[in-house]
Amino acid sequence: MAQQEVQQELFVDQYTLGLVGPDQEWAGTVADGGTIETYTPPACWGPMITPKFRGGHEVTRPIRVENAEVGDAVALTIREVEVTSLATSTGSMTEREEAFGDDPFVDHRCPECGTEWPETVVEGTGEDAIRCAECGANASSFGFEYGFTVAFDDDHTVGVTMDEDAAHELAEDAHEVMDVPENSRQHPIVLYEPSEMPGTLGRLRPFIGNVGTTPPVEMPDSHNAGDFGQYLIGADHDWGLESEEDLGQRTDGHMDVSEVRAGATLICPVKIDGAGVYVGDLHANQGDGELSLHTTDVSGTVRMDVEVIEGLELDGPILLPNAEDLPYISEPYSDDELETGRDLAADHGVDLVEEMGPIQVIGSGATINDATQNAFDRAGDLLGMSEGEVRARCTFTGGVQVGRLPGVVQLDVLAPMAVLEERGIAHLVRDQYDL
Repeated sequence: MAQQEVQQELFVDQYTLGLVGPDQEWAGTVADGGTIETYTPPACWGPMITPKFRGGHEVTRPIRVENAEVGDAVALTIREVEVTSLATSTGSMTEREEAFGDDPFVDHRCPECGTEWPETVVEGTGEDAIRCAECGANASSFGFEYGFTVAFDDDHTVGVTMDEDAAHELAEDAHEVMDVPENSRQHPIVLYEPSEMPGTLGRLRPFIGNVGTTPPVEMPDSHNAGDFGQYLIGADHDWGLESEEDLGQRTDGHMDVSEVRAGATLICPVKIDGAGVYVGDLHANQGDGELSLHTTDVSGTVRMDVEVIEGLELDGPILLPNAEDLPYISEPYSDDELETGRDLAADHGVDLVEEMGPIQVIGSGATINDATQNAFDRAGDLLGMSEGEVRARCTFTGGVQVGRLPGVVQLDVLAPMAVLEERGIAHLVRDQYDL
């Protein structure tokens, strides 16, 4: 990937075919302290039903960040997330085993003529609409076990699920309804016109499901996490990995943590020079855990500021969510609480540690327990603490939340600001929470 002119503001509307890695073409170079704006297509469902994709998402080409070197970190302060789709379809998936090899998200093949990653055309609507351009067979590897189509209000505050007739009407205008960007190469999932659960009202709060930095090895974008990445271990395709240790090169961009939304700051590891920031997988809403494994995929724009944190070597992301998204036990202390704490500490002859800041350490793994252990390890490395101390602090001033089943978590903790100062992120925590 060649060097490019540094831009203070960089707009990106070019995408990969489902891969992240050091060999992907740069989208451009943004200044350290600059701003990135992206226009992203829907994922996961669109890429999932489009056989030419090598991964389950359609994310932006990687963005080089000025001054970012291996062993640094990049802070992404998310200013805006705006949904541009008018509707989407989602639900629980089924797999068409004849249409893939080891992995239905990765190694696609036409079930009749055997063409790998076949070009496809759309014929009509419904789950058999995606046809192999060579032989005309239904070439998609996914369908719905239970699916629904949802239309949004103009302000994207709520959505209502459609009946059969309304879902079909939206399917006939699928590209426009989903606002699929011009440079996107996916088929829109609204084509499938699922219509179960009609008339259900849902609240919307958009967030970014897959955002972060480029891993030093190429992998499917949807598998850049410790849970989805398990399917790469021992896989007999071009992106198969030999061991869990190889999967340790991931950067956990695919988090599906609903708190990664406008107002939050995400601190990401730099594992290739230039960082390779990428953005994708916008969702209109999601409950904790993403229990269907999928949610409301949408097109939209993201605007975020970028800052390099020199010498902050991380294994995975750190999230500074909006203050309103923090658990009660992890909120910064109020003036009244501090005053009461000072009096109590004085009564017992103890020096009160007054300056504490909330952080969330992202962990991922094959299961929720594995992901939590991964978060313990990462928090211990970040804060210079034993696992026992991490567990104790997270029990007394934090906890663990489920980002995605089976294995992405947010480990909440109130950390001593003196430690965060040493690690170079205290200013970000102070700014985020007005400390």
